[in-house]
Amino acid sequence: MSKIILKAEDLDGYLSAADKDYLARMDNLYNQAMRCFTRLSSGLQAEDSLISLYNEMGVLMQEICRMAPNIHVYGFQSPQESHPEASRLIAKLRDVRTENQEFIYYIQRAYEMLFKLAWGGSPGSDKNYLIVQTPVTAPVHNYAVHKITNIDDKIENTVMCVMLRGALLPSMIMSKEIQEYSSHGYVTPFAMFKIQRDDSRKELDMEYILDLDRSYFRLEELDGKDLVFADPMNATGGSLVTVVKYLLDAGVKPRSILFFNVIAALKGALRVVRALDNCTVYTLWMDPMLNDQAYIMPGLGDAGDRINGRDGELHPRNIIQLIADYGDNIARLYRSQLRKIEDTVLDTKK
Repeated sequence: MSKIILKAEDLDGYLSAADKDYLARMDNLYNQAMRCFTRLSSGLQAEDSLISLYNEMGVLMQEICRMAPNIHVYGFQSPQESHPEASRLIAKLRDVRTENQEFIYYIQRAYEMLFKLAWGGSPGSDKNYLIVQTPVTAPVHNYAVHKITNIDDKIENTVMCVMLRGALLPSMIMSKEIQEYSSHGYVTPFAMFKIQRDDSRKELDMEYILDLDRSYFRLEELDGKDLVFADPMNATGGSLVTVVKYLLDAGVKPRSILFFNVIAALKGALRVVRALDNCTVYTLWMDPMLNDQAYIMPGLGDAGDRINGRDGELHPRNIIQLIADYGDNIARLYRSQLRKIEDTVLDTKK
């Protein structure tokens, strides 16, 4: 088959009765919050009620995540003094006034924080040394020695798995972080998957379609690897589950699966960790609910469009055109990643 399809009811089948109860409680709280939105939009007072509801939702999400240890939320695990940084960053990403280049800047910052959440190391970890040549040449050419935390065994088995469009640049950012923290300058291989959901459907009957003819990967190069997915938004979890279930059915046995999101919907995060035994979710922020169209609420809109700009409906850009539109600054910064992507696209279609 050239196309693999996963249905929403298959995803919901992975949720436990307790999960569904938690989701119903969260939906009830967010529906109350939406009544506050209506009051605020009409110029009426509702700030105190809204703050109280968001605090209650936050406590409930922490309770749920304690029951799902493979979900790691930055604000629930980082030191208290780091929470305002994440909150301000997410606020900027949500803001309708944040335009393309500024949005990309904040996405880059978000993935730096997510990398540290997953692989930042801890006191007592092994140390390694970097010796770098500096531009200073008098009286001799100078070198500097820097002690670093050694996480090579955690990051030098990774492959970036890109669910195309909105995930392309975030995947390049995460690969660059891995390269920076590797003692050997390890540049991740890339695997490219063409996955989309049928947006003519509602959340409850959504379909997720993996187009193998327009994907670029080799199964043997994914076996035994740490598969890293960096998608800025995890709404339903359907795209990731579709791709990973296909790989597992094809005989790929990954060492681990890691999913990095800037914002994850509670339901999407739960679906992912319930459906995939070997998967860990890292998210900078968790949002409470999905609407009928399967968009995250309160969300931040279409992250792919805000990173890449909109495509015309009749002539969507292919991956080469998308990279070209990033411009010279991005191309220079992520040149090693672009070479790997080029190798993937060209080699897998020979």
